[in-house]
Amino acid sequence: MRIKRGFMDGIPIGLGYLSVSFAFGIMAVNNGLTWWEATLISMTNLTSAGQFAGVGIMVSGGSLIEMAVTELIINLRYALMSISLSQKVDSKFTSLYRWLLATGNTDEIFAVSMSYEKEVSRSYFLGLMIAPYIGWSLGTLLGALFGEAVPASVGKAFGIAIYGMFIAIIAPKAKREKSVLSVSMLAILLSCLFYYIPALKNISSGFSIIVCAVCAALFGAFVFPIREAETESDEKESGVA
Repeated sequence: MRIKRGFMDGIPIGLGYLSVSFAFGIMAVNNGLTWWEATLISMTNLTSAGQFAGVGIMVSGGSLIEMAVTELIINLRYALMSISLSQKVDSKFTSLYRWLLATGNTDEIFAVSMSYEKEVSRSYFLGLMIAPYIGWSLGTLLGALFGEAVPASVGKAFGIAIYGMFIAIIAPKAKREKSVLSVSMLAILLSCLFYYIPALKNISSGFSIIVCAVCAALFGAFVFPIREAETESDEKESGVA
């Protein structure tokens, strides 16, 4: 069953999210939120950078407009990801389910969905969302309740796990396909430029991610175009009519 396949593919993401959201739970409680408020935020959102920034605005007494603009900028990249992923879903993925897709479309879920060898069905995507959602919510709850018992250095180290997980998602496909490796390396290079060059360092992370993603995608489209014949061959191999 595809829902089972999706769930199994989502387990590594869920484990990665467990550690990152643990750090978020600690941070939220240390900034004055209760354990249930922190957990509710994670249960109704699925965005690490957005949640960390949002809590900062909340505790500093920021306005709703400031919150809305900040979250829009940070999470704007998900719009591009959702548009891209919507081209890979099957015909039964109607508007109602596309809203669900947009809600659960994170960087890691997007990467796994796009590397899936077949069209993304409703059952596969639902299964893929389960473990990450549970991991993100449960990690926040545990961090909020028991974070004080964990050394600060260990709590901060939890946040690194998600990067190792993302590398594990990309690395196998990059080893097989030169195009994926080249596009990934270009995105990494552009990201480093935004981080180290003083003139670019002040650009928000949300906009910098969008610029890196678009530039890398355009590079891949021009240098490694997918021929119509290749597309038809891939569809036949995956059983797509």
